[in-house]
Amino acid sequence: MSDLNNGTDEILHRTDVERLERRIMELAQERTGARNGALFLWDSKKKGLLVGFHVVEGLVVSLPQRIIKARQDGRPNGIALHVMDTGEPHVANDTEQDPHYAPYFLPVRSIAAVPIVYQRRPVGVLTVSSREPGAFGPTHVSELEALAASAAKFLRRAQLHRASVADHGRPFLIKGLSPEWLEVERRMELVSQTDAPVLVHGESGTGKELVAHAIHFNSRRAAAPMVIVNCAAIPETMLESTLFGHVRGAFTGASYDKIGELRKAHGGTLFLDEIGELPMPLQPKVLRAVELGEVQPIGSNRPPERVDVRLVCATHRDLPAMVGAGRFRDDLYYRLAVMRIDVPALRTYRDNIEVLAHVFRQQAVERHGRQASRIAPEALALLSAYDYPGNVRELRNAIEHAVILAPGEELRAEDLPEPIRGRRAPAEPAKAPPARRTLREMREIWLEPLETAYLRDLLEETGGHVRRAAELARVDPVTMYRLLAARGLKSGRRR
Repeated sequence: MSDLNNGTDEILHRTDVERLERRIMELAQERTGARNGALFLWDSKKKGLLVGFHVVEGLVVSLPQRIIKARQDGRPNGIALHVMDTGEPHVANDTEQDPHYAPYFLPVRSIAAVPIVYQRRPVGVLTVSSREPGAFGPTHVSELEALAASAAKFLRRAQLHRASVADHGRPFLIKGLSPEWLEVERRMELVSQTDAPVLVHGESGTGKELVAHAIHFNSRRAAAPMVIVNCAAIPETMLESTLFGHVRGAFTGASYDKIGELRKAHGGTLFLDEIGELPMPLQPKVLRAVELGEVQPIGSNRPPERVDVRLVCATHRDLPAMVGAGRFRDDLYYRLAVMRIDVPALRTYRDNIEVLAHVFRQQAVERHGRQASRIAPEALALLSAYDYPGNVRELRNAIEHAVILAPGEELRAEDLPEPIRGRRAPAEPAKAPPARRTLREMREIWLEPLETAYLRDLLEETGGHVRRAAELARVDPVTMYRLLAARGLKSGRRR
C-alpha cells in the first residue's frame, strides 16, 4: 500500500481531497478490473452516505450533495447502506436476486462493497460494480478490504474536511468526457488557482456557465460571492448602471443609490455571460475596472471605489472576428482572454450520452420528487441517436421533460420530446427530390433486409442481451442500440 501512503501525505498537505479519493478509486479498479465504483462517506448531520467520489464507465461523475438515506417505504436501502449498517463486506453477483440491491445511478449486475473502518467503526463504504453478472469473488473482496484499511485514516480526514467546509456551491461536473474536455479540465485546474481573467468560448448550451462556476468553486475566492450578469438579457441603457451602480438623481428615475454588480462581487468572481453583446461605449469602462480595479458609479463625483474582483466571461461569438470588424475593442479582448477555454459541443463526446442522461435523470428526480430510477433501452437508443443542436442544455431539458411525464420508475421513449422521438434535429427546408436515387439510397435499400436479418439473428443468439450482441458485432453498446432502433427491433432484456 506504499503507493497510496507515500502520496497521501503530500495530497492532504495540499488539501486536495479529490486527488486522494481519485487515487483510492483507481487502485480499487486496478485490483478488481471494474470500470464503475464509488466512495461513500458517512454524513452524521444528514444521517446518510455522501457520494464522495464516483466513477462510471471510466468517467468521473460529481453528484454534489447526493445523500443515500434509509428509505421509509420498506423497499431496499441499497448495498452501500447495508454494508454501512452491518460493518461487513457484501458481494452481489446477480443484483436481480439480491434483497439489498437498489439502483442509485446506472443499473448494474454485480457489486462488491466493503466498509471503511476507522477506530473500530465504519466511516464509509468502498464499492466497485459491473454490468455483467458474476464479476467479483473473494479475492476481489480481500483486495478492497486491504485498500479500505490502508486508506481509512486518510478518508476520515477527508470526511472531517468535508464536514468543515460549505459544499453547497459545488457544481455538477463530469470529467474525462473526451480529449477536448480533458484540455478544458487541465486549463480549469491551472487557472483556478490564479486571479487571471478567463474567457470561456463555446456553442450555446455547451456548459460555459458550469465551467465558470467550477473555476470559482476551485479558487481561493470560493467563500466569496459569485455574481452573474448576462449582457444579452439587460437593455443597453441599463447595463452600465447594473455593472457600476449609480447615485440618486444621476438620471431620470434614479431615485436611490444603487450598488453595482462589480461592488457586489468584491472579493469574489464576476461572471459576464454573453460578453460579445457588451456595447462598444461601455467597453472602455469595463477595461478600466479590470485593469485598475476601479469602479465609478454613474453620476458620482467621489473618487473611484476600489474593488477586488476576478473576471470570468463567456460567449458563443467569434470575438477575434468582431475585433477585426471593429465591433469589439482589441485591448479589452486581449485583457479578457488571458486564458481562453473552448468548451466542446456534445456531438464530440456523444458516446457518453448515457452517463449524462442518468446524471440529469437523477437531478430531475430529486428536483421534482419523481420516482424514475432507470431509462428504457428504447429511450436510450433515441437519446443516443439525436444530434442535439442545443447541446447539453437540450439533453438536460429533454430528460427533465421525460421525468415529469414518466408514469412510473422507467423513462420511456414516448416520454421524450418530439424532436428526439423523431431521432433527428429540426428539419431543414424541403428540397426537390433528385431525378434518380443516389448511391447511398440504393445501398440502404439493398442492405436494409440483410442488416435487419443479421441483427435479429444476433438477438436470438444472445437471448436479447444487447451488450453481448454488441460484443459479437464488435461495436459499442450505444451503436447497437442505435442500429436496433433504426431497424425497428427491440431487445428482450434491459441490460
